[in-house]
Amino acid sequence: QVQLVESGGGLVQAGGSLRLSCAASGRMFSTFVMDWHRQVPGKQRELVASINNGGTTNYADSVRGRFTISRDNAKNAVYLQMNSLKPEDTAVYYCHATRWVFPKDAYWGQGTQVTVSS
Repeated sequence: QVQLVESGGGLVQAGGSLRLSCAASGRMFSTFVMDWHRQVPGKQRELVASINNGGTTNYADSVRGRFTISRDNAKNAVYLQMNSLKPEDTAVYYCHATRWVFPKDAYWGQGTQVTVSS
């Protein structure tokens, strides 16, 4: 079993920055692909960014060039640096982990609110 705990959300003005952190419990953190997703009320949860164990990253078009995902396997942590924030980035941000080897289990964090004021 893996537990994910997000932190770093809050209220920021448009153009500002926030850094989200996700701490993972358990062993074998390096066997997980780590993602950040976000969700606003009434809409589907969307993938924001992902990073695999080799450091390969992928971003949604809406955040590419503004957000950076990174991980520290020694600390069992993944981060999302968010710059040039826009009001449309307002959402609950969730950390997600998927094990890329058997048993390919997956886990979600509880979410952290990010609010960007105009």
